[in-house]
Amino acid sequence: MEKITLNDIRYSDLAGKRFNKRFAGKPEYILLPESTKDVVDAVQEAVNSKRRPVVRSGGHCLEGFVSDPTVQVLIDVSLMTGIYYDAEKAAFAVEAGATVGEMYRRLFLGWGVVLPAGEHPGIGVGGHILGGAFGFLCREYGLAADYLYGVELVTVDASGKAFSVIATREADDPNRELWWAHTGGGGGNFGIVTRYWLRSPDSNGTDPFSALPKAPASISTFRVAWDWKDFDELSFSRLVQNFGAWSLQNSDSDSPYKPLFSILFLNHRNLGKIEIKGLSTGTNAPRLIDEHLAAIAKPIGLPYTSQIEESSWLRFALNPFPELFQPGFDNVQAKIKDAFFRRPFSDSQIATAYKYLTADVKIGGMLGMATYGGKVNTVSPDATASAQRDCILDVACNTGWMDPKGAAPSMDWVRNFYKDLFPDSGGVPVPNQQTDGSMINHPDTDLASPEWNQSGIPWYTLYYKENYPRLQKVKAKWDPLDIFYHALSIRAAD
Repeated sequence: MEKITLNDIRYSDLAGKRFNKRFAGKPEYILLPESTKDVVDAVQEAVNSKRRPVVRSGGHCLEGFVSDPTVQVLIDVSLMTGIYYDAEKAAFAVEAGATVGEMYRRLFLGWGVVLPAGEHPGIGVGGHILGGAFGFLCREYGLAADYLYGVELVTVDASGKAFSVIATREADDPNRELWWAHTGGGGGNFGIVTRYWLRSPDSNGTDPFSALPKAPASISTFRVAWDWKDFDELSFSRLVQNFGAWSLQNSDSDSPYKPLFSILFLNHRNLGKIEIKGLSTGTNAPRLIDEHLAAIAKPIGLPYTSQIEESSWLRFALNPFPELFQPGFDNVQAKIKDAFFRRPFSDSQIATAYKYLTADVKIGGMLGMATYGGKVNTVSPDATASAQRDCILDVACNTGWMDPKGAAPSMDWVRNFYKDLFPDSGGVPVPNQQTDGSMINHPDTDLASPEWNQSGIPWYTLYYKENYPRLQKVKAKWDPLDIFYHALSIRAAD
């Protein structure tokens, strides 16, 4: 395993492989391991030479945890892409360098099954699954982390020795707490994941065709769009109220609308459109979509375009809503600020959204509201490390720019927008009756800043709630030297 340094023709491609171009790192060298042993060797060499290592799978971290100027050794696991059924564990093994799209393809073509995971097929599973992982199928099937049976990790003991360890969810596994920490504890905390084993919690047989949920027979997608210029504050408010009310009424696990997922794209008025995009599975999909739009879109009384298409699961999974991941997407600098909601937006929050989305500023930004709940909400908050288990919406204030001149106005807009949504809780979505913190797969370092988090509630409570002390114990046991850390990493208990 050779070191790829600055003068290697591969260096610039590898160093620049990241979704969010806001951040840039310049590691001394990059390694491309092809096995767990390679990762052990890579970590051992970094520790011996007192260099700081980080791991990267798909490069979709929203903050600068990997693309950090202080990182000296980048261990890129993207050549570790094995996906196979492990008969001994009666589970599917997925190596950490595989992408979500490749996992979907192999699981479907090989066995006709699916793991509910993220939306963009280029996401690497390495940092995705251990942060919980939600996506288009979460309401019907839950989080990817809910299917985690085992994990293989490379970490470093108190003597500085790198080693690999396997932890499973079996009740008698002495490493079970390490497994638990990877069901939502977030990346870069305990070591380097090299492989996951995945199977349904209620699967106890040895048939690979039933080890994970059967993939949908088909997917019906829908797109709805309004002209922004047709909206005034009243019609805008009605739309947001309708979406929130529908989500509240249909977030239970027994809802007939569990197979339906949608996102309301409240784009800034600059962008010209307000949109809903979504999907439903099953033979009832057209009816569910019609009823969804009848509850949300039609009562507004404004003209809109509507497009419904049916496709196979795999065709959709490998190219979902192509307009969301269009050319140029890879050059964006972005800031995304996430929040879980247990109850719909209040009237004052809707007024705040209208104010920011119609502000006379030249920025590209939006408020996204994704339906949540369903199967996700059937799991106890402490059964996995993903603690938010009674929410109805995942909401995000987003902005992106390519011209450096857009950085300051875009950042000011998105930070103040988010802060003003939560004026009674210090500018952040603290766990209370209406909100429930944030998703660690959508990290936001502002939550650790006293300037932007004035709630008195620490960032780790927003992400992990009551699970944080337990995660701290796992950190102390398995990464006692704190080799693996970043701006929002778990700190061992004092």
